[in-house]
Amino acid sequence: MVTAHAIAWAWLALTGAERLAELAVSSRNARRLLAAGAVESGRGHYRGMVAFHAAFLGACAAEPLAFPAPWPAAAAWAALAVAAAAQGLRWWAVATLGPRWSTRIVVLPGAAPVTRGPYRWLRHPNYLAVAAEIAALPLALGAWRTALAFTAGNAALLAVRIRAEEAALGEPWRDAFAGARRRQGRAGAAAGGAP
Repeated sequence: MVTAHAIAWAWLALTGAERLAELAVSSRNARRLLAAGAVESGRGHYRGMVAFHAAFLGACAAEPLAFPAPWPAAAAWAALAVAAAAQGLRWWAVATLGPRWSTRIVVLPGAAPVTRGPYRWLRHPNYLAVAAEIAALPLALGAWRTALAFTAGNAALLAVRIRAEEAALGEPWRDAFAGARRRQGRAGAAAGGAP
């Protein structure tokens, strides 16, 4: 019988492989964007962000080994479902941005902001996916200390990251998302919902 805990360990290994694939896609896209005249911002926090995510995966593996304890299967299954949904949202965001997606902040001047796919509803869907995964993946393994510590660390990291990214994207991005909020408000009002 396959248990939630066995699947969680496999999911952790797959997440590590996914991160490597993500870095390869990101690197390729960043090279192409920079060659096309894009500008990179936020270099000061990038290495720390990469180290943080590597440490996160290591902590997910280390805590259950260092502090083995019974963990409810229902909690592990629920956490796995959240982690799977987070991966789906992450790759939807990546696919929507296509060749403009990168783990680095690389902005092509004059390119129209992307407001389709998950960006139609969320300003930063990939960061929501990361936050959900950082909270859920450790819990699938019973690593509640890791979930707490890295959720707090990720919140601090994202406060820096989002500020840097929004500054780099500039006024066209802010205008596009202000317009999206107005359109959503009108659609909600027309459907009888609150604006």
